[in-house]
Amino acid sequence: MESQQYCLQVNNLACVRDDRVLFEGVTFSLHPKQILLLEGKNGSGKTSLLRILCGFREPDEGEVLWDSVAINRSEFYRHMAYVGHLEGLKKELTVVENLKMGQALGFPGKMTIDQALTKVHLQGYDDTLVQALSAGQKRRLSLARLLITDAVLWILDEPLTSLDKEGMDLVESIMVEHVVSHQGMIVLTSHHDLSLPAVDVQRINLSSCH
Repeated sequence: MESQQYCLQVNNLACVRDDRVLFEGVTFSLHPKQILLLEGKNGSGKTSLLRILCGFREPDEGEVLWDSVAINRSEFYRHMAYVGHLEGLKKELTVVENLKMGQALGFPGKMTIDQALTKVHLQGYDDTLVQALSAGQKRRLSLARLLITDAVLWILDEPLTSLDKEGMDLVESIMVEHVVSHQGMIVLTSHHDLSLPAVDVQRINLSSCH
């Protein structure tokens, strides 16, 4: 991963759905070695905000910038990786085939597929069809895709879903390593209490942003 100091800037974002304002006036900046945790009750717009940050939908007001340039006119997608609430895996493919497909669509990092599988405790599952994995194993596989790219910014929607305590501890340690050791950045939503020692965690409660 490059050491350049990137910045995600969000200015006065608003989102409206079915004539209802989900949130407005959302403003923040995120730098390397920082995590932003989006909080709020169900229906407050957390996933909608993530989709706006990814460029999947336009905001009703405001702008999202990457190094002071609009994300659709910058190299933002070269540096961003997204894992949604659903894993986005091809169940008819094997574990390794899913990772190879993800690698082909992104920008490969230094970590190999074998190393990533070991990291998420899926070593030995190379030729296993995804449809045969447990929900927790699928979640860990979806997160393994992050490890084989050189993305600086990870955008994660409920990354701890379907994981047991051991799995949650594992994913939290991976996030801390990405931010602290690799100077990465993370925006995430989570209904779980997070244990992220030695990390600068910002929090925005979308329930109060309307």
